[in-house]
Amino acid sequence: MAVSFAQIRATSDQVFTENCPTRVVLDHVMSKWGVLVLMALTDGTARWGELRRSVTGISEKMLASTLRTLESDGIVNRTAYPEVPPRVEYSLTERGDELMERMMPLMEWIAAHADEIVDRGE
Repeated sequence: MAVSFAQIRATSDQVFTENCPTRVVLDHVMSKWGVLVLMALTDGTARWGELRRSVTGISEKMLASTLRTLESDGIVNRTAYPEVPPRVEYSLTERGDELMERMMPLMEWIAAHADEIVDRGE
């Protein structure tokens, strides 16, 4: 059985409250673009252009911002190669892999039910 909200909150009375680090992390990894970039990286290492094509609709500015944030959180690794032209690759860190192991079942559920849920709202 899954852990309940009350069980998580029992670890600290500050978890998920205003100004708690958990809200910052939720904002970073559960934002629309954060989730989609992370999902694209579950298939393995990707270059900038590959990510732009995988995450359709994301602007260059938003992709750069999202990648910087996820990198600073220790979820995405950025590797720059000293070549001409420059080559930069992105991949999930060990922490990112662990996160996505947990997030992919949720994304699978969403993909399976999205049409039905959206149709009900119309």
